[in-house]
Amino acid sequence: MAKYPKLTQLGRSVAPPLTPDEAVIETVPNPRPRDLYLVRFAAPEFTSLCAVTSQPDFAHLVIDYAPRAKLVESKSLKLFLGSFRNHCAFHEECTLMIGQRLAKVLAPRWLRIGGYWYPRGGMPIDVFWQTGAPPKRLWLPDQGVPPYRGR
Repeated sequence: MAKYPKLTQLGRSVAPPLTPDEAVIETVPNPRPRDLYLVRFAAPEFTSLCAVTSQPDFAHLVIDYAPRAKLVESKSLKLFLGSFRNHCAFHEECTLMIGQRLAKVLAPRWLRIGGYWYPRGGMPIDVFWQTGAPPKRLWLPDQGVPPYRGR
């Protein structure tokens, strides 16, 4: 931890944030800022609450980004995503909140998020957002989440 003294969550017991606004997304320096590469996080058990009924909603999130100077610290990302468990919002709002907050904190070359939401009312709602066109020569694998068929 001495190498990263500014980290306040990694290696420590911390209370989970109660809301996404309270969550602190921490970063570490990218040791290879000149190299073009993709980082992927998958959260197959993401949960939030429906904005109308307060019933739980479930999604498989896939976050891809091409870093510049910063990498997201994974424990802080997990705590941030977990803070949505008691957050009431539509699928679209949750997905965009996550993608836009990460883009603001990381200032990556490129970022995209795929929110593959499980059915509510018989229909899955998949939400996709990205910061722009991906950089040329970036290896961009498929997000690997099939169309809904009982995922």
